[in-house]
Amino acid sequence: MILLDTHVVLWLAFAPDKISNNARTAIADVRKTATSLAISDITLWELSVFASKGGLGLDISIESLLQEVEARFIVLPISRQVCTRALSLPTNYPRDSADRIIGATALAEGLCLLTADQEIRRSNAIQTIW
Repeated sequence: MILLDTHVVLWLAFAPDKISNNARTAIADVRKTATSLAISDITLWELSVFASKGGLGLDISIESLLQEVEARFIVLPISRQVCTRALSLPTNYPRDSADRIIGATALAEGLCLLTADQEIRRSNAIQTIW
């Protein structure tokens, strides 16, 4: 199982050409082994905010969008371990709260994070794929 950053979820649905070849291979490998792709539950919130601002141009409700996302990914909760890990990420890790929760979810669950975010990747705080 691998954890997807929010932008990767969007790109899978709306702009698959933005996903690197390495990331596509990782996604395909996970799908072949019958394991799942996961997201942090804060990704649902980020998608909601983005959609509410008209960023997706959807002709479905936000609730329908989230229902589709929940059906396609394992949604991992914000647990006490995630909260603790988020507070202990190094100072060179992005300060954005959602990024910290997503990174901490990867750490707490022992997962690799699939992300194009250069700041996250440069921090070397978590294992990433891109």
